[in-house]
Amino acid sequence: MNQVKAVLEQQLKTDTDKLVYQKSDGTHGTVELGSLASMSKDSVHNRWGTWVKMGLGESIPVSGGTRFKRSFDLEEFGIKVPEIKTPQGTVTGKQDEKQA
Repeated sequence: MNQVKAVLEQQLKTDTDKLVYQKSDGTHGTVELGSLASMSKDSVHNRWGTWVKMGLGESIPVSGGTRFKRSFDLEEFGIKVPEIKTPQGTVTGKQDEKQA
């Protein structure tokens, strides 16, 4: 567990990387995650490729291509997942919450 946590911390140095990794559960595409994290879909795709090579998740087939599915929940390793404020509400790594 300590070795996995060390690799996660090494690969996910920015809050953006942590959020994209945590939200990469196989249900979100590169366009959606790129928009959420204010980065290009190509940047998300490149990160996914790196994370697959590092053994931090897997590529899963979907209609029209592939998506990344993370293998680890960052919060289970004590790694804080950042929140991003959007006009629609607060987005966290765990779930999307609407602002009251």
